[in-house]
Amino acid sequence: MAVITSEFEIASSLPASKFFNAYRDFNNIAPKVNPETYKTLVDIEGDGGAGTIRDISFGDGVPFTNGKLKLDVVDSNNFSIIYTIFEGDILMGQLDSMTHHVKFIPSPDGGCVYKTTVVYNCKGETQLPEEALNMVKEGFKKTFNAIEGFIHANPQTY
Repeated sequence: MAVITSEFEIASSLPASKFFNAYRDFNNIAPKVNPETYKTLVDIEGDGGAGTIRDISFGDGVPFTNGKLKLDVVDSNNFSIIYTIFEGDILMGQLDSMTHHVKFIPSPDGGCVYKTTVVYNCKGETQLPEEALNMVKEGFKKTFNAIEGFIHANPQTY
């Protein structure tokens, strides 16, 4: 099985704890701030912590419709979340799974750095085209910016 890893970082003026809390509430905030990507996210098993299984329905702005993920780690002390998408057409018929390592790293200025590492577990020796990797990165950046804007406009929320 081929494994491809992709990383990126985005700096924010918001504190790591505030961003982490927003991402813990991803089911609610993502469809609200980025409906063209996320229609609904519903926990179908678990309480929102590690082990939770979540069903995703995607919006019209992306070329897939559904997926399922499992929250592997929710670490409030280190502001990190790890989840694995294991089912759905988001895997493009080319992946067994995608594991996302999301971390909000506190910055000396009081803000944070949003760091995401995605590990693509490809079927056989499949290689994902660069366009697919860039589409995922751009989607995360768009959602990050939308969530950041929401938190700035509603600072009491998280």
